Amino acid sequence: MSNRNAFAERYFAQLTRLFPRAFREAFGDEIRTQVSNDYAHAKCRGAFAALWFVTTESIDITRAALAEHRNPTWIAPYNPLAEHNRMPTLFENWIREIRHAARSLKRSPGFTFVTVLTLGLAIGANAGMFSVVNRVLFHPLPYANIDRMMYVAASAPGSDLPPEFGVSSEFYLQYKEQSKLLEDIASYNSFTATFRANDRIERIRMSMPSSSLFSTLGAKPLLGRLPNIEDSEKTVVLSYALWTSWFNRDSSVIGKTVFAAAGNGTVIAVMPPDFRFPEDGTQLWVSSEIRAAGISPGRFGMKLVGRVKRRTTPELLATELTAISKGLPERFGGSANYKRTIERHRAVVRPITEQLLGAVSKPLKVLLGAVAVVLLIACANVVNLFNVRAEGRQRDLAVRRALGAARGQLIRLQIAEAIVVALLAGALAMLLAYVSLPALLRAAPAGIPRIDDVRIDGPTLFFTIVAAIVSALACGIGPAIRTSAPELSRLREGGRGATRGHRWVRDSLVAAQSALALVLLIGSGLLMRSFWELKHVNPGYSTKDVFTFQIAPDGVNLKDGPSFGQFSLDFMDRLRALPGVQSVGLVENVPLNESTATTNFRKEGMADADNAGPLLNYTFSAGDYFKTMSIRLISGRTFTNEEQVKYGASVVLSKSAAKKMFPGEDALGKRVQRGGTKSWETVVGVVDDVLQDDFRQAPEPVVYFPMVGAEPGTIVIASPAYVVKTARAQTIAPDIRKLVREVAPSAPMYRVFTMEGLAADSMVQLSFTMLTLGIAAGLALILGAVGLYGVLSYIVAERTREIGVRMALGARAAQVRTMVVAQGARVVGAGVVVGMLVAIASTRLLGSLLFGVAPLDVMTFVVMAGSMIAVGLLASYVPARRASNVDPIESLRSE
Repeated sequence: MSNRNAFAERYFAQLTRLFPRAFREAFGDEIRTQVSNDYAHAKCRGAFAALWFVTTESIDITRAALAEHRNPTWIAPYNPLAEHNRMPTLFENWIREIRHAARSLKRSPGFTFVTVLTLGLAIGANAGMFSVVNRVLFHPLPYANIDRMMYVAASAPGSDLPPEFGVSSEFYLQYKEQSKLLEDIASYNSFTATFRANDRIERIRMSMPSSSLFSTLGAKPLLGRLPNIEDSEKTVVLSYALWTSWFNRDSSVIGKTVFAAAGNGTVIAVMPPDFRFPEDGTQLWVSSEIRAAGISPGRFGMKLVGRVKRRTTPELLATELTAISKGLPERFGGSANYKRTIERHRAVVRPITEQLLGAVSKPLKVLLGAVAVVLLIACANVVNLFNVRAEGRQRDLAVRRALGAARGQLIRLQIAEAIVVALLAGALAMLLAYVSLPALLRAAPAGIPRIDDVRIDGPTLFFTIVAAIVSALACGIGPAIRTSAPELSRLREGGRGATRGHRWVRDSLVAAQSALALVLLIGSGLLMRSFWELKHVNPGYSTKDVFTFQIAPDGVNLKDGPSFGQFSLDFMDRLRALPGVQSVGLVENVPLNESTATTNFRKEGMADADNAGPLLNYTFSAGDYFKTMSIRLISGRTFTNEEQVKYGASVVLSKSAAKKMFPGEDALGKRVQRGGTKSWETVVGVVDDVLQDDFRQAPEPVVYFPMVGAEPGTIVIASPAYVVKTARAQTIAPDIRKLVREVAPSAPMYRVFTMEGLAADSMVQLSFTMLTLGIAAGLALILGAVGLYGVLSYIVAERTREIGVRMALGARAAQVRTMVVAQGARVVGAGVVVGMLVAIASTRLLGSLLFGVAPLDVMTFVVMAGSMIAVGLLASYVPARRASNVDPIESLRSE
């Protein structure tokens, strides 16, 4: 017999011990023989069959054993001698103790309610947050070999490029052809564009990756085939969500022609529901191949994802790609500025999971840690409650010990109560998590990957059960062991008094609660300070009473730039005529909603090359855009209507762009040239800087163009965003939608926002983290105060005789109150000191979430520590007041 067979037989022999003794003695050998034979047959069919047999048979035996305990089918013949010598099994002992514990807790409804509610709230908060973190961060991304997927970007220390930026097309080709560590590599992007199918037209999020994206990620289509480099025409791959909402899951969609990304394409595939690369909300993918012919080097901004060979680290790949990039100028040419950039270039490589989830990883982990701290505080509270309960039962335990109960029996009795409490708390926690999770998801910021997939599932249930059991053991085992050897002198004393030598345990737990609560309070205080600072940032524009929307007038006959400009001006006149509208403007990239494009700009006297000159952002504007957004005009003028409908040569610079292009000079009248064009534009105005992407970031230099460029084909806006200044910003959308249907019936109206809403959305990650951490801190503060109140109340009850003696000897009520409050203050003060030290070490974790406030902000530390002390004193005052009302005669008489 092999070792595995012997192990299986021993395993099933132990498993049969779950049955009652009488049943086991009668049928145990028969069960073991039958199971061993069945296991041998299953093993002959393979390892998987054997494993499946062990699993299912274990479940069946356990279920049968429990049923036999509830409703016995076999009763052994009565044997007085055997009955006298029979020893109950461990399982039977625990069942008996749990039943006894349930009856005991039923007789103490106050204790049961408080402990179950305290643990239930804390475990429920942890279960809800775990369900989010598990799905978003811990659940594997649905791509093959995800551990070998790397995000590739670039940096160029010492250049005027951002600290990290996307590569350009030549990098992709060079890496693909020369890298020895990459098995495959693909380019991708993300943008919104018009999609038209049948009679429906909308603006949706899409991507134009290289065809290798799907093979790199190991993706398989639900329907059809994936694109390949041999495709001679544009191909379109639909997401499962788009296929469902637009085509009602019709398989005949394969082969249909649709309009996407400014052209027609053929649908060749539908992806499964979990394929959402590069972000949730991506609706389709349009093929886009990169070929060496026609590449203009230096057009940075492309994102890459690669699958590396086994045992390849990000550092190794970054070193290889950096070396490969040095050969780009020799192969593709480029300006002197481009060559300097390549000399400074360093490849940036990190796991794709870090790239996709990095922005939300830290806030979610901080929140999970916060609710875990709340659970620790709750456990400390419940430990104190169990301590108090155990001390109150000293005489009962002493009686049991005197009657012959073993120490293990007394421990088991008290742990059984903790288990019952934990089971009830776990059930309450699941209910709370189920009810509160939808509210938590509604408050979560947009853009968290897979947030729509979050639900109460099997892992959450398992986590809740484990948390409940661990909490029960943590709360019950200490008091159980400590009181399992009661002093028999309690029988002579009649149970009077408590074990004062263990008062330090209670005080230490309350101090720990205070310390942990203070850490959460300081963290939430720092986030509140950051939120306040963000709310009072001057972005360079006004968000009040501004409504914005976009349309894509593809169906309107707009043959060139001037006709598009005239259409836009006429449409803005119609908008101004709406009731309550004060002014109307147009911009290509709305602040806080869309990023601006970036390219090199040169001034006269610089080298004639596409990428000569500093790197600046640029966008397009028309109408009263600057007036509508309250962007201050520093000098010169803004665009005239004539400049929007005829080819001209005017630009407006932001203050920092003017300073970067013409340091120490007046920019008005100077000329600039955008990289990739031959025309020159004259600076006609300078406006204030604006915060384009985020209130946290410094303003970027921006060049504003009119809708029509200096020559045909240079600049034509495809889908402008209109901004409307009106006190009706919250309610004007239906009127504008009606007007859009009149002016351009086939044009979708989309990206409908108010600037106030965009400003709130830009801070939603901070506000969500602040709100959740604030709730956790508030709950921790309440639990800490309740714990202090409970301990002091018990101490007052314990010291009733002492207090009565003091008052009989002349102590005043104020002195008694001071004595009790001072004891509470000492405990809270110790907790505050420890909490301050822990907070100094831990608040650095909030660094990237903070704005305008240091992690060690003195004011926040002082205010939150003072709040903790004030709450502690308040919690101490109530039992202190009760102590001062003790009647000395009654207290002495009761003893």
